[in-house]
Amino acid sequence: MQVDAGDGVLFRSASASERQTFSELNSNQSNPSAGRRSGAGPGRLVDPLEDPLPGKSKDRDRHREIANKSRQSTVALLHSVSDAFSGWLLMLLVGLMSGALAGGIDIAAHWLTDMKEGLCLVGFWFNHEHCCWTSNETTFQERDRCPQWQSWAEIMTGTSEGALAYFVNYLMFLVWALLFALLAVTLVRAFAPYACGSGIPEIKTILSGFIIRGYLGKWTLIIKTITLVLAVSSGLSLGKEGPLVHVACCCANILCHLFTKYRKNEAKRREVLSAAAAVGVSVAFGAPIGGVLFSLEEVSYYFPLKTLWRSFFAALVAAFTLRSINPFGNSRLVLFYVEFHAPWHLVELGPFILLGIFGGLWGALFIRANIAWCRIRKSTRLGHYPVTEVLVVTALTGMLAYPNSYTRMGGAELISELFNDCSLLDSSQLCGYKQVGGASNSTSGAGVGNGLADRPAGVGLYAALWQLALALVFKMMITVITFGMKVPSGLFIPSMAVGAIAGRLLGVGMEQLAYYNHDSAIFRGWCSPGADCITPGLYAMVGAAACLGGVTRMTVSLVVIMFELTGGLEYIVPLMAATMTSKWVADAFGREGIYEAHIRLNGYPFLEPKEEFQHSSLTADVMRPRRSDPPLAVLTQEGMTVEEVEALVESTHYSGFPVVVSQDSHRLVGFVLRRDLLISIDNARKRQEGVVGASQVVFTEHSPAPADDAPPPLRLRGIVDLSPFTVTDHTPMDITVDIFRKLGLRQCLVTHNGKLLGIITKKDILKHMANDCQQRPRLHPLQL
Repeated sequence: MQVDAGDGVLFRSASASERQTFSELNSNQSNPSAGRRSGAGPGRLVDPLEDPLPGKSKDRDRHREIANKSRQSTVALLHSVSDAFSGWLLMLLVGLMSGALAGGIDIAAHWLTDMKEGLCLVGFWFNHEHCCWTSNETTFQERDRCPQWQSWAEIMTGTSEGALAYFVNYLMFLVWALLFALLAVTLVRAFAPYACGSGIPEIKTILSGFIIRGYLGKWTLIIKTITLVLAVSSGLSLGKEGPLVHVACCCANILCHLFTKYRKNEAKRREVLSAAAAVGVSVAFGAPIGGVLFSLEEVSYYFPLKTLWRSFFAALVAAFTLRSINPFGNSRLVLFYVEFHAPWHLVELGPFILLGIFGGLWGALFIRANIAWCRIRKSTRLGHYPVTEVLVVTALTGMLAYPNSYTRMGGAELISELFNDCSLLDSSQLCGYKQVGGASNSTSGAGVGNGLADRPAGVGLYAALWQLALALVFKMMITVITFGMKVPSGLFIPSMAVGAIAGRLLGVGMEQLAYYNHDSAIFRGWCSPGADCITPGLYAMVGAAACLGGVTRMTVSLVVIMFELTGGLEYIVPLMAATMTSKWVADAFGREGIYEAHIRLNGYPFLEPKEEFQHSSLTADVMRPRRSDPPLAVLTQEGMTVEEVEALVESTHYSGFPVVVSQDSHRLVGFVLRRDLLISIDNARKRQEGVVGASQVVFTEHSPAPADDAPPPLRLRGIVDLSPFTVTDHTPMDITVDIFRKLGLRQCLVTHNGKLLGIITKKDILKHMANDCQQRPRLHPLQL
């Protein structure tokens, strides 16, 4: 069996099915025209010379030439300055475009989410909060109600009370949710099949050297931006944070075409995409530093220092742009920004670690359940009806979510409610405490008395806790079947919501325990009566970080993101303890995070940097060709005619060919790309007189003297890479795997004493690892 041509592997008789494996990458078989509209053409692996280090070598040569010319004239000097500045200009444009799109998505999603519950009479384009801003008829107890905003029951029946009004609001909630979901899945299927899902697994794979044509194209950007708003507004258990990384990378890829040095160099473009991933997290959470660390820790394969600086600059520009738009009207970059003032005590480290254990268990359980459900979707008829699946899940979500106020609200709004620290100004049901004198507050009067001190729970708080417990079970179950559907779907917000609910429940429990047992040995000395000892909102924040860390296995970047959300340095230790605990617990059940699990599920050629190679084998055991395989397709440095070279190229689909001294010696000279070879021959036929099919193709510096009646030779020494990456046949595979990971290689030639023996590719390594683990490799076409 031969490796497919996408690797540039050089076997003369690869089967047709293998050659087409990656040329049909992620085609929309049910709608062939969709792929053309989305710009989704065949996917391919990068050429060997487009790997990070060779690509950087080309760029250094180009930069050296520009620097030398800059000393000769003013025009060349200006060209040198513009070339040096172009990278920063590109980062500026990526930040501005991504920040503007993120602000528009936030505003539109907030508006459509509120539209499910009612309409603003003074202007349908106002959401609920903006509609009541200018009203003089709101009260402190009912600040979210004003005559300008009416529910659908008030508009249709004239009343907001009674069973009929509840039924009308319930029905309209479902109708709008189904309409938004239908529009989202229809647009994705019709125009951009790549716009579904989170996008982070594919971005990680692209940054490792894999190219998916159209995945970062303009159609994908347009459709993902629109459908992300619709999917979030439908009330499905998903978030927009992960897809915003995909949106930012689409912006970067499109803007790269404005600059020649990025348009023609895949290695440099991948550096821009690494910076764009940081921009996506920056606008998603309002965390520029966390975004840079996220790109470094989670996404990027190759992250040089220059990329770090430019990522920081682009994330800064994006955050500034989003702050200027002010989509939430609170002068913050996110809806759930909070500030805690009460310090935490060492005793609380125990509950924080418990939240970490819960987050790790939930993360491991979610990954296994979600991957199992996705396998069912791929292997049964369920995968043939994505529209029906989305509508059924939306209807189920809407019917179960509406009766519970905590599942009815959006994910970001729920997290904001759970993070909130009760004070005198809060009318939330979660702040339904009793007064210190003993009388129970109603929901609207919650928090009367000492707004900061711990108080006994009232009837309103107990009711809220029951609702939160039901919401926790609902969120844990519905998120499993939602993530992976054919709509844009992020996982950050649902995971944080699960953790925030669990944390708030534990925080309230600790608060009541401290209130009624302040004389016990645990609380004596630091929690006196009337003091603000426990902050339930802090527990919600720690729980959110723990669950998100358990699902994604993020550590450093996650702590920094949560720190930037709260603005408090003193809570870093609880966040670090919970995050590391959740990672340790989740790793005990499997080292893969959700994104790595989906990469493996989809069969992407991706070598996980965190995974260790456990097999004691040599490159000779993994390389191709094997004994039963045909010989390598090679070019000789002299002796082949143009006609023979063209016949070899036309009979194969490989992306490049090794150049050897002769067919007998097979001593390696270099490597030449198929693309460069075809272009050079075509140009020679047009511009060089006498080049015909019988002309000798010479890859040496000094060609032998031709016969008197022979046509002039074609010298192609300039297109040969004289230093291709090579390893010997006795190199241990663990070292070879490290080379592939750290250099981002797609393939490497194998030699013995300078003689070419074969080639080893990333997919060969993946297949070898899968076979040794008694797993069948799933390297099939992408079916997102």
